[in-house]
Amino acid sequence: MSKARRAVRAAPAEPRVRRAYFDCRYGQVHMHYAIPAGGGFDEATPLLCIAGAAGLGRFFRPLLLPLGRDRSVYAPDLPGCGESDPAPEHVTSAELATALGDFLDSMHLRHIDLLAHESGVAIALALTQQRPNRIGRLVLSPSTDAVRAAAGALRQPALVIDLRAADAGGHDAFELARQAGQLRDFLGLA
Repeated sequence: MSKARRAVRAAPAEPRVRRAYFDCRYGQVHMHYAIPAGGGFDEATPLLCIAGAAGLGRFFRPLLLPLGRDRSVYAPDLPGCGESDPAPEHVTSAELATALGDFLDSMHLRHIDLLAHESGVAIALALTQQRPNRIGRLVLSPSTDAVRAAAGALRQPALVIDLRAADAGGHDAFELARQAGQLRDFLGLA
């Protein structure tokens, strides 16, 4: 009697990078995100990436794979930017932070880390003030006197880093790997 053998598929090693829409107070927020290959179970603290002036989550796209191996990583187009629904005119950083809080609530994310770039730093700081017990570590960019002063005033652990080298599609593979390693070290990932 012969035993039938089942084909066993190995789980993909790389995280799944996707895009989706999530509801917030201003309509839908377009999101770039990465989920660990294991499906997101037993993962590290999720990471929310908040982009600067253009408000586009795709700024963080080159970092989704290296950071998404152990945790879910979310990079939204801010309300009124990219493929997200429009926000009211003259929306403040605090109001954008509240809209991102709507996303956190809809996903039942109770504790997150933040990565913010340029004007996204003000939104991250507002979100930290609104939900201090839900924010773990913060990574703030670029490394300026004002950003370093803001980081020094936080009660959460903060790293100030310069992500400008990864900007504008001219991604240097070595620089991206260096930055991803620095972020993974600070965020407590292998």
